[in-house]
Amino acid sequence: MIMRSGQQLLLPASPLFIGASLLAALLLNMLPISQQAWMPDLLALTLLFWTVHQPLRVGIGAAFCFGLVMDVQQSALLGQNALSYTALSYLGIMVHRRLLWFAVPTQALQLLPLLLATQVLELIVRLIAGDGFPIWSTWLSPLLQALLWPLASVLLLMPQRRAPDPDENRPL
Repeated sequence: MIMRSGQQLLLPASPLFIGASLLAALLLNMLPISQQAWMPDLLALTLLFWTVHQPLRVGIGAAFCFGLVMDVQQSALLGQNALSYTALSYLGIMVHRRLLWFAVPTQALQLLPLLLATQVLELIVRLIAGDGFPIWSTWLSPLLQALLWPLASVLLLMPQRRAPDPDENRPL
């Protein structure tokens, strides 16, 4: 793949780091404060990040498994989070080649409709199950997730960054 000018060459992603970041996001999602309606879903954001950047390592199967874990933890309708995480992962895989050509803030703007679509999918599942219409602050979550995308990009790509100045020991 031809890289944009000025884009830094990255080291391969460590499977151990990918797994640790997903586990950390899962544990952060399990905190009692994350049960607020307006709180961003950090696990969904991390799954989307790795689905976009490493679609061969983190895909729909991982999203489904993490969704089932979140369903059990939240005592939600079994499959509700699994369906939304799977749909988000699928949409991330669909746009990952095009998305990586843009700058990080533009990526966040392009991911906002995906995050909103998964929120709508969760809303439809809840309404079918007989739940009431959620409060308005529920719609802040996808917006906050899109705003957190640049921070997630910096933090999750940090271990892959190469040294910026080449020398005889580091030609790239």
